[in-house]
Amino acid sequence: MSAKAISEQTGKEFLYKYICTSAAVKNRFHYASVTAETDWNLLKQEHPWLLTERLVVKPDQLIKRRGKLGLVGINLDLQGVQEWLKTHLMKETTVGKAKGLLKNFLIEPFVPHTQEEEFYVCIYATREGDHVLFHHEGGVEVGDVDAKAQRLMVAVDNKLSEHQVTEQLLTQVPDDKKQVLASFIVGLFNLYEDLYFTYLEINPLVVTQNGVYILDMAAKIDATADYICKAKWGDLEFPPPFGREAYPEEAYIADLDAKSGASLKLTLLNPRGRIWTMVAGGGASVVYSDTICDLGGVDELANYGEYSGAPSEQQTYDYAKTILSLMTREKHVQGKVLIIGGSIANFTNVAATFKGIVRAIKDYQGPLKEHEVTIFVRRGGPNYQEGLRVMGEVGKTTGIPIHVFGTETHMTAIVGMALGHRPIPNQPPMDAHTANFLLNASNSGMLNFSLFLYHLVHLAKATTLFSKRTKSIVWGMQTRAVQGMLDFDYVCSRDEPSVAAMVYPFTGDHKQKFYWGHKEILLPVYKNMADAMKKHSEVDVLISFASLRSAFDSTVEAMQYSQIHTIAIIAEGIPEAQTRKMIKMADEKGITIIGPATVGGIKPGCFKIGNTGGMLDNILASKLYRPGSVAYVSRSGGMSNELNNIISRTTDGVYEGVAIGGDRYPGSTFMDHVLRYQDTPGIKMIVVLGEVGGTEEYKICQGIREGRITKPVVCWCIGTCATMFASEVQFGHAGACANQASETAVAKNQALRDAGAFVPKSFDELGNVIRTVYDDLVANGTIIPAQEVPPPTVPMDYSWARELGLIRKPASFMTSICDERGQELIYAGMPITEVFKEEMGLGGVLGLLWFQRRLPRYACQFIEMCLMVTADHGPAVSGAHNTIVCARAGKDLISSLTSGLLTIGDRFGGALDAAAKQFSKAFDSGMLPMEFVNKMKKDGKLIMGIGHRVKSINNPDMRVQILKDFVKQHFTSTQLLDYALDVEKITTSKKPNLILNVDGFIGVAFVDLLRTCGGFTRDEADEFVEIGALNGIFVLGRSMGFIGHYLDQKRLKQGLYRHPWDDISYVLPEHMSM
Repeated sequence: MSAKAISEQTGKEFLYKYICTSAAVKNRFHYASVTAETDWNLLKQEHPWLLTERLVVKPDQLIKRRGKLGLVGINLDLQGVQEWLKTHLMKETTVGKAKGLLKNFLIEPFVPHTQEEEFYVCIYATREGDHVLFHHEGGVEVGDVDAKAQRLMVAVDNKLSEHQVTEQLLTQVPDDKKQVLASFIVGLFNLYEDLYFTYLEINPLVVTQNGVYILDMAAKIDATADYICKAKWGDLEFPPPFGREAYPEEAYIADLDAKSGASLKLTLLNPRGRIWTMVAGGGASVVYSDTICDLGGVDELANYGEYSGAPSEQQTYDYAKTILSLMTREKHVQGKVLIIGGSIANFTNVAATFKGIVRAIKDYQGPLKEHEVTIFVRRGGPNYQEGLRVMGEVGKTTGIPIHVFGTETHMTAIVGMALGHRPIPNQPPMDAHTANFLLNASNSGMLNFSLFLYHLVHLAKATTLFSKRTKSIVWGMQTRAVQGMLDFDYVCSRDEPSVAAMVYPFTGDHKQKFYWGHKEILLPVYKNMADAMKKHSEVDVLISFASLRSAFDSTVEAMQYSQIHTIAIIAEGIPEAQTRKMIKMADEKGITIIGPATVGGIKPGCFKIGNTGGMLDNILASKLYRPGSVAYVSRSGGMSNELNNIISRTTDGVYEGVAIGGDRYPGSTFMDHVLRYQDTPGIKMIVVLGEVGGTEEYKICQGIREGRITKPVVCWCIGTCATMFASEVQFGHAGACANQASETAVAKNQALRDAGAFVPKSFDELGNVIRTVYDDLVANGTIIPAQEVPPPTVPMDYSWARELGLIRKPASFMTSICDERGQELIYAGMPITEVFKEEMGLGGVLGLLWFQRRLPRYACQFIEMCLMVTADHGPAVSGAHNTIVCARAGKDLISSLTSGLLTIGDRFGGALDAAAKQFSKAFDSGMLPMEFVNKMKKDGKLIMGIGHRVKSINNPDMRVQILKDFVKQHFTSTQLLDYALDVEKITTSKKPNLILNVDGFIGVAFVDLLRTCGGFTRDEADEFVEIGALNGIFVLGRSMGFIGHYLDQKRLKQGLYRHPWDDISYVLPEHMSM
């Protein structure tokens, strides 16, 4: 949601910090917060004024009319405050329907004043601008300020002046207070704008000869503006409404939501309730809550929440396990039900999200059975058949009763089943996949299909947003959405694609490949919008997938081009102040905005916005490839797809549908589209899915009464459950919140019914009412049946066919050591979090990635020691020398490192594998050390790992000694090492420097490790030696040294290296010197 209430203390802190006014604001920061844990001695030290002033104490928990409720202690000393708190702190009280504990209190200085010095001021936002209300009589008895107060509306993007305030608001204020109040109100308004408040009320505002005092304050801010106001807001905590506790699980889901591009919401209503929900979609979540309450389940409804926006399998798992954990903490005598519902998704892969839920169900199968939980599932959308299949399978394997339904079942029918109001039908076998869109969905029967020729209804420019010739530009690299639009175009038999180009500022101009039916085409992608608009003058629609941070700027830029007539803004979470500015600019330029926070809209046979309508199987199933006679407008994107389904099953189909978006201020309103539909000849009836919050539906009532709307209107406002809850619940859409009685869904449904609209008793009956109205139109000849024409087939994308399990192909690569596809990186089957939790270190990671094993601790330590001792051996060795020369030639790190690594071989550093092989072969064959030495001499071969240019038996290599001490102490067996040391005794007796060097030691010790650590068979150990694993130790270790030499040369700023002449022996060719 966007508008969130803040505590009085937070609101006053913002005001005291940031208000700019010539009025003397008194008692700045003179407030103290008190809870049951407060240390009074510390509180007195921090706020010494508590000991010297008369005080006021009151709860700070979003409670209205505290004075009338007797919840304010006035004109007390500190001891009096403490005595007053003994009767109030942690005591249960009732405010309206809500019961709750009084936990947080605010203490402030008492301000002596007269009634004449009390005033009322309030600022709140509407679509057109910000309203400033002022009344010269404030305080507890202010009464109906809407009726009594002076009112001034500041239009969007306008400023408030002291002159306006004085002339229009302060007409009944004494002259000596006008200047102070005018300055304060202007400063307050500027603060309200700068800190993105949506509501700010002070009552009373006291003005005395000494200055201005803010006694009581209530405020809401636009939480979506956090990225703009973070520096001033700091870390904000939004208190829950009074009567509802703040649960840690809610905070956990809110944190998941903040870290995700998806939407994850959870509100606990009654943790002991038996009815739990896990619903996909902001609109659908409201509909399910409505239906539960309509069927008498309000007292048992445990939670409200939703997941949407294509959450990953892991995110869905985290969400699901939180709910399952909560619902299995207390048993219910009747058992419990879990409703996993949702509308038909537009773009969310249902199977992927259900896999997360299935994982959670498997993890909690014991508690779920113990608590006698029955699960009801209904879902549709991309890959929903596979999702339903796996959900049904987990029911069979776990023994948990799971009833699964798809799009053939009305969305909320499972609620009646779960609550025992309707029988649970035998479930028909589900299709295994969505491949049916490969086939022509022809129907030999007659459909009630409007006879009006489709191209003839595009005459009235003012009412037509899209036609078969509409061209668009897509802002953002949304290739899946664009391909979906092109596939829709193709099945609609458009002559050309509806997408002319894409704009993506983060790459240079290029071409992007897409499919047009069976063939591949290229669409241009531009770095900036100006080039795209200039080269595609036929474009009049912009579809913006810009993020919430960049949507405002990109939309404002698009509106500078006169060719643009319609803009769809997909992003959710745009600050309301920015949205209102976009709306104002669009209204001035005659541009229609769809969104923000929308999936878009669809005009069957013509054009669809982005992901609207889902994938092709749903396009065909809902017959969206040709126009019907019914137009709809909805707030919710997910529910718009559900309307596609309902309308296609009850009428001849959709003519046009728009989801205006769930924000408080959608770019275009219900009435804007209803009037377009009224003026479009091909549309015979209109469906409106309204929502709790706002008053737009009343304009439809007025239009029906005045005769402006004459076509049948079927309307239902969701959110009827809101009035049944004891405390305020913010639903998934930002605009779904009633600020007054007239904004409730119940009131709006009744008003629509009274005005003459067709209003069902519940959402459950919406389809029946639509069918009845439609049948009447057919009966009276308004709609004439026509023959269905099958659409052309479109091949399924390879990636989607593979996702559905319809095809298989050999993989180009195979890997068994790492998997990065899930939520968490996995090394050889071990999640990266476990790697760190177990403190496996670099040696442990190397064991997982190289040897696919979790090695013993001593083995990991040995690996790390090997890396340490091989890290470097000075600048004179060939690898380091090459790295230095390359670095001094100005080459980059990678080139210099590679230059050094290329010198590694049998003569330098690469003797680990060779030594391991030679010594192993000799030892395994039963050859005595002396026989081995003699044979190598006879064959004219060097013994790998024996010999050193500097070190000798008299000048031992301490690296070898360190490793030897460790190995002898920790290895269970050192047979090969002992064999090599016996060889060393023979070779050093001939020449002191023929020692077992560090390469040879590591090679033979590693063979002992592989053979005896218990993690490998003998064949596996030998295989690792054979394939060259041991040389990797030297390569990895020495890379650290080479990088060090590179950085050292760069840091020392060494110039180009040239080898000195005196270190080169210049000789003539041999035949010339003779």
